[in-house]
Amino acid sequence: MAYTLDHVMMRIENEEESLDWYTEHLDYEVKGEMEGGDFTNYYLGPEDVHEDGALLELTYNHGDHSYDMGDAWGHIAVRVEDVEEAYYELMDEGVEDYRPPEENPGYAFVKDPDGHEIEIVERDHGARWSIDHTMIRVEDATEALGYWMRTFEYEHTGRWEADSFANYFMKPEDAAEEAMAIELTYNYDGRSYTMGDAWGHVCVRADDLEADWEELMVRETADYRDPESCDHNYAFTTDSDGHEIELLER
Repeated sequence: MAYTLDHVMMRIENEEESLDWYTEHLDYEVKGEMEGGDFTNYYLGPEDVHEDGALLELTYNHGDHSYDMGDAWGHIAVRVEDVEEAYYELMDEGVEDYRPPEENPGYAFVKDPDGHEIEIVERDHGARWSIDHTMIRVEDATEALGYWMRTFEYEHTGRWEADSFANYFMKPEDAAEEAMAIELTYNYDGRSYTMGDAWGHVCVRADDLEADWEELMVRETADYRDPESCDHNYAFTTDSDGHEIELLER
């Protein structure tokens, strides 16, 4: 299915520390590795991740680098059967106590070694610790919802409204239950966000990179990095808030 979310990319400062953290605490395994000259990409996920499930891409830029987290990106969320049990399992393993389930009935948060927030949510589907959704913050909910619906043919799969903000969940029509969703968070107070560089992008799958790219251009998304500029291996556009979206043929 075109435009299924394939992975989410985050940048890390210490590859050994980050790989150890995800393999030890989330039972991830390295599914693939790509050397890019001055950087290395690692693709991680649970052993039994669904074929339409998303992977985590950790990008390590060689040498000493530090990154700005910004606030335009929020977190990834991973699935478990029991949030409280999973959270305190991580606490017993030495993971930092961040936002326990007692403060957030039904979910909890931890941080990885680079400070990336990871939400733990209860689900009755998908492999344990598989990625459930990626949250990004948007400045205009109507524009953002329209962007994902028009550009990638996503449908609105759920929402949660509070006194000061709303969360909207989006997936391709007929996506597998185990597929990752995009969560759009809209705060009502009209705030703006800084992108930072600790988070990189989300990636959607294309059936045909060149043809799907041309269709995206017809739909008037940003011509950010076209297939030709990426040696016809992938391409990038940006959403209405400037979040990068990779297009990748599988």
